[in-house]
Amino acid sequence: MLVDATAVPPDRGGVGRYVDELLPALTALGTDLVVVCQRRDEEHFRTLLPGVPVHAAPAAIARRPVRLLWEQSVLPVMARRLGADVLHSPHYTMPLAAPVPVVVTLHDATFFTHPQVHSAVKQRFFRFWTRISLRRARHCVVPSEATRTELVREAGARPGRVAVAHLGVDPTVFHPPGADERQKVRAGLGIGDQPYVAFLGTLEPRKNVPALVRGWVAACRDRKNPPVLVLAGGRGWDDGVDRAVAEVPDHLRVLRPGYLPLDQLPGFLGGADVVAYPSLGEGFGLPVLEAMACAAPVLTTRVLSIPEVAGEAVAYSGTSSDEIAAELSRLLDDPPRRADLSRAASRRAAGFTWENCARIHRDVYAAACAPGAR
Repeated sequence: MLVDATAVPPDRGGVGRYVDELLPALTALGTDLVVVCQRRDEEHFRTLLPGVPVHAAPAAIARRPVRLLWEQSVLPVMARRLGADVLHSPHYTMPLAAPVPVVVTLHDATFFTHPQVHSAVKQRFFRFWTRISLRRARHCVVPSEATRTELVREAGARPGRVAVAHLGVDPTVFHPPGADERQKVRAGLGIGDQPYVAFLGTLEPRKNVPALVRGWVAACRDRKNPPVLVLAGGRGWDDGVDRAVAEVPDHLRVLRPGYLPLDQLPGFLGGADVVAYPSLGEGFGLPVLEAMACAAPVLTTRVLSIPEVAGEAVAYSGTSSDEIAAELSRLLDDPPRRADLSRAASRRAAGFTWENCARIHRDVYAAACAPGAR
């Protein structure tokens, strides 16, 4: 099994988290792996996957156009030379002239269903490669039934060629935090004992952060001890966030700490009064699941895959600032309900494991290289 990890971004978000969790789970099941990655990730994968052969691609592929050219020209040669049975391309694109069956992971369908939340370039690129992979790959893997349904409807996917593998959550990383973990995060953020509402994710249009900021202002402007709003994650390209934050009244406080270290996320998520994630569209919604695993009361939206992941273990609102404000206010006023959601979230999150995700991938690999498979 040759895994092309060259598309993993340096910040380890999104596809990076998926690859970093899936590959150790596959090796634990006895899957015979070989990994090719970017030079900057070589030591990372050697440490993550002891005993697994790791090949570093040329440094020039750090530039996306060069990586795509390398994928089309060199990766097929590597697959043949290594004697791979299957090639797994875990981020939409694939070599068109692969000498072995290819499995491609397609992470969401929002490039079709919600094109307005992506840049024009990104929208065209991922729509093109999604359609190509659905036609040319032996099988595709998606993280939710909602994503498969949308790809069937919007991109002509054949349901039997698209497998659903729910992502997992690592309980050794994401867990209900102790008091010391919560206090460490509070000290780092400089918020003392103040309550706070947390958001975690890239500040991009589909995360709907401007509506969250305005909804939080409406819910908190008249409170005696208003919670701080902490927007953690990369800046992305949503200019609306800056405008929304500029409108916040002086007596309310917004923090934007950027990326938080992985070991601080349980304290950050589990220490919040509410984790708010009012997304306009998700292929899976991993931040929601990770917050649930930290026993956080979560407020999110009933769009695409999120209800499939969260069930009734979270609170839901609409996507407008008024709808977010109304539900956020109700949650902040109801500690017993937040406690109920905390317990329900922890229980539900325990059902999503990387082992289950890896088993489905292993079955897909076997189907891809089975005699007579086409």
